[in-house]
Amino acid sequence: MGNVDYSKYSKLSPFELKDELIALATSRTDRMMLNAGRGNPNFLATVPRRAFFQLGLFSATESEFSFSYMPEGLGGFPRSQGLQSRFEQFILANRDKPGVVFLGKAISYVRDQLGLDADAFLLEMVEGILGCNYPVPDRMLRISEKIIKEYVLREMGVQSMPKEGLDLFAVEGGTAAMAYIFNSLKENKIISNGDRIALGTPIFTPYIEIPKLNDYQLEEVMIQADPELNWQYPESELRKLEDPSIKAFFLVNPSNPPSVKINDEGLAIIADIVKKRPDLIILTDDVYGTFADNFTSLFAICPDNTILVYSFSKYFGATGWRLGVIALTKNNILDQKIAALSTKDKKELAERYSSITTDPASIKLIDRMVADSRNVALNHTAGLSTPQQVQMVLFALFNMMDSRQNYKKAVQSVVRERDAALYRQLGVEVPQDPNSVDYYTLVNLENTARTLYGDDFADWIMKNKNPTELLFRIADETGVVLLPGSGFGVQHPSARASLANLNEYQYAAIGMSLSNLAAEAYEEYKKEGKKKK
Repeated sequence: MGNVDYSKYSKLSPFELKDELIALATSRTDRMMLNAGRGNPNFLATVPRRAFFQLGLFSATESEFSFSYMPEGLGGFPRSQGLQSRFEQFILANRDKPGVVFLGKAISYVRDQLGLDADAFLLEMVEGILGCNYPVPDRMLRISEKIIKEYVLREMGVQSMPKEGLDLFAVEGGTAAMAYIFNSLKENKIISNGDRIALGTPIFTPYIEIPKLNDYQLEEVMIQADPELNWQYPESELRKLEDPSIKAFFLVNPSNPPSVKINDEGLAIIADIVKKRPDLIILTDDVYGTFADNFTSLFAICPDNTILVYSFSKYFGATGWRLGVIALTKNNILDQKIAALSTKDKKELAERYSSITTDPASIKLIDRMVADSRNVALNHTAGLSTPQQVQMVLFALFNMMDSRQNYKKAVQSVVRERDAALYRQLGVEVPQDPNSVDYYTLVNLENTARTLYGDDFADWIMKNKNPTELLFRIADETGVVLLPGSGFGVQHPSARASLANLNEYQYAAIGMSLSNLAAEAYEEYKKEGKKKK
């Protein structure tokens, strides 16, 4: 490695540092590079995908049927008359094909369990998968929104809220949700340059990086989870939110990278804070919530104060599909804040949105997000592509119809077995926590050194080894790519490993590589000790 100045990498996002580590890990051809730095899962839900493609075949036939007098290859809009009957014939004729039976059951479930119009739903799905119309409404297809509302309320633990009490905006994954939310909060003068926001750390890196951009210039206050409390937020940290100068609290729950959900005590403290501070805005990114049993989102605890972000990417193995939603209650405080703006600000916003309505003041924030996502002028062509919305609906139905939750149990088992394999070969006890979903793990470098070779060795490591240097050595000597915990706001030296994107034997190999590297460092430590004597 030579005399490399590792300080130059300290400001890089961990996702950019990853590229440097990958280049080093792949510099040798006599080994396999093991990239545990990325959270893209290598598992995925197949049944709703099969259903999507079978529905696509049926829909293409329907399109050709409506223009049957035209040459082959030219179709028209599907006809609603007799559509359900033709679909039932399609199901009967193709029952032996994977995904078809699920489609038939999905129609029944939508009609009999969700109480929705099956004919209208089927037409929406057929038109949607063909992509033959702009998304209408642009925020989300009507019946699709009702189904995704049901899914979100169930998975986020919001048992008491009627579906009519919230609005959804279908977006291109959680990353688009973040960009749209930050932009619309700024455009609608809910946050301004110099405002203070709190971040629940550790947290997905862009939440740390975006507020610092010239676009926002926000002051960040860190609400730090404590590893000694199994990554829960101490009450003293949460109580920082009682400071009225803090406008918003952004967090990922379960957290990234500790992968721990907020426990009941933490939820209760935040609820108490919101009672004292009904003006506090909360943004909770709950992409990993579906990996948890009996998950309760802050959206269930403080619904009117909370912007909920949910992505289908990780749980269904659908990062390439770019599927997510933003949820707001109809009685949210953000709309109230817009209504309370000064006359000058209201006039400016009325001008901004005047091209899309004769009553700009009446536009809800979630609809402003839709307009802002297309620079307002392109509002008429806004919205997530309709085939994407169809796949989103099929994912949601797949989950809701799985009464035994077999898929959830399977993916939970996959990541936990990988976690156990890594720590077993590392020689360290597997962390046990009922609130952990184990999508990622944080390998505490100091504690690992202490467990393996004692306090003196751990102290020597902390004094003599730069954590970034250790990551480069790991990549160079073992071909293993891990990300620095510091890039996610972790306060102690640690390495983040995704437990989602490699196979179990590869995680065992990572554990063994880390163990061997620790053994080499221990030999170096002993030699240095002998020299001093």
